[in-house]
Amino acid sequence: MVDSIEFDLIICGSGLAGLRAAIAAAKKGPHLKIGIVSKLQVMRSHSVSAEGGTAAVIQEDAGDTIESHVYDTVKGSDFLADQDVAERLCVEMPQEIHQLDHWGMPWSRKEDGRIDQRNFGGYSFPRATYASDKVGFFEMQTLYDTCQKHENIEYLNEWFATSIIHDGKKFMGLTAIELGSGTFYTIKGKSLIIATGGAGRLYSFSTYALSSTPDGLDMGLRAGMALKDMEFVQFHPTGILPSGILITEGARGEGGYLLNNKGERFMKTYAAGKMELAPRDIVSRSIMTEIQEGRGFKHETGVDCMKLDLRHIGDEKIKEKLGGIREISIKFSGIDPAQELLEIRPVCHYMMGGLHTDIDGATEIQGVWAAGEAACNSVHGSNRLGANSTSECIVWGKITGELAAEYAMNNTTADQWPHHLVAAEEKRIYDGIFRGNGDANPYEIRQELTDTMNEKAYVYRNETDLVAGLKRIRELKAQTWKHVDDKAKEYNTNFSNVMELDSMFRVAEIVLIGAINRKESRGAHARTDYTKRDDANFLHHTLAYYDPNEPIMKTHPVTITKYQPVERKY
Repeated sequence: MVDSIEFDLIICGSGLAGLRAAIAAAKKGPHLKIGIVSKLQVMRSHSVSAEGGTAAVIQEDAGDTIESHVYDTVKGSDFLADQDVAERLCVEMPQEIHQLDHWGMPWSRKEDGRIDQRNFGGYSFPRATYASDKVGFFEMQTLYDTCQKHENIEYLNEWFATSIIHDGKKFMGLTAIELGSGTFYTIKGKSLIIATGGAGRLYSFSTYALSSTPDGLDMGLRAGMALKDMEFVQFHPTGILPSGILITEGARGEGGYLLNNKGERFMKTYAAGKMELAPRDIVSRSIMTEIQEGRGFKHETGVDCMKLDLRHIGDEKIKEKLGGIREISIKFSGIDPAQELLEIRPVCHYMMGGLHTDIDGATEIQGVWAAGEAACNSVHGSNRLGANSTSECIVWGKITGELAAEYAMNNTTADQWPHHLVAAEEKRIYDGIFRGNGDANPYEIRQELTDTMNEKAYVYRNETDLVAGLKRIRELKAQTWKHVDDKAKEYNTNFSNVMELDSMFRVAEIVLIGAINRKESRGAHARTDYTKRDDANFLHHTLAYYDPNEPIMKTHPVTITKYQPVERKY
């Protein structure tokens, strides 16, 4: 008999989107029983790593406008963003800045006491609201503190959700493993919000925490939901070597320079109007072009890189506004950016794709929503502007929290529980993974998978590399996830790592197939064999549905309300 617990509303994930959803749901339905299921402790969420800012228009008196934010977002997306969704983000976010302020968020402020904002790439106005260079940590702490005021929110920390149970149309519950005991549970519920974050650990050189694997994406995929636009992977221009830890865009927003080995600010060649503050896809491609044309540097590890100069900003300003990245630089690279040049290289930082949702965050299963980086409501299109991701988490955390709470208040839990589906999932996990008889080392397999993604689906792509990458991923998939050395039940990290690896293969395959099929260059997807954007054939979203043999690929139209696609110039 499988152990079972029950909630009205289940939130899978405890990052920015998950916590904001919990607060919204608790306010909407004070008597609802809300459960937050997460494989981590709350403040271990990767959301705490966000550094630079949260985008919102709060300086209309100084000339900023909602319409400008919308257009910057659409243009930055290379015109693949759904424009109604982009508008909703920009309209909703200003009040969330003030709501966070009301809850105790320590925003950085001007001398007159007003909330300050800094420049970020691709914007026509400074609208990245920040808290030194630790915005994610402070937003997380503010939301977590606010959650504590609601007695109807319960935390299932260190629980690994494995599958969504539904009747073909309507949500019924989850299956999950309590990592501390190794016990397999069913979690019954009326509604679900998937807020499990991105899948950036598909790449070996990544800004993401090691826990950022596509568990939630794969769980939705196996339940019948589509993954959308997974070929669009953002490579942030400034990952510090050798670790890949992020150097915030705020460093360039505060005046940092990117330099080649001739001492030139090379961005004047690629985006003379915006220089270092062009959108991330453009800056990353510019760095790689400089390297390929022989104007890069060699890191002591042998990796090609460029350099970031912050010295002219000055000690005092660096300590005040970039103290966190100074600490990171000293600790992980042995370089004080106030004194020396930082060695940087484009690094996997964000997935524009995710679970396909509508403008409200609703998925294709009744009673299930998705929010934050786990979702793809198409607000970012093919390239996200910096500081729009934390905004997305907060806006759609609130939206989905309210809608999922309302749904739970008007629906009941399932009368007939599908025990056969639970039994099938238990068999998949324990017979297929835990008791598997393969002899491949899952840690070596994971390293090769992520190295393959880094080598074959990086900033610049081509058919030969992508096809070779897909072939290698499938070869690895055939020999893996069937061997768990540690047979203990309690805190078996070997087991949970192999379950993560299982999800990584399915999602990596979709990233590569989507990239092969999109025979154009758009936003973060840059192909050397198809160098132009092709609106006639590819102005559409990519949808991928699960099939045990090979993903089923479809397309979905882009919503254009006001801005017709034009060539991007910065």
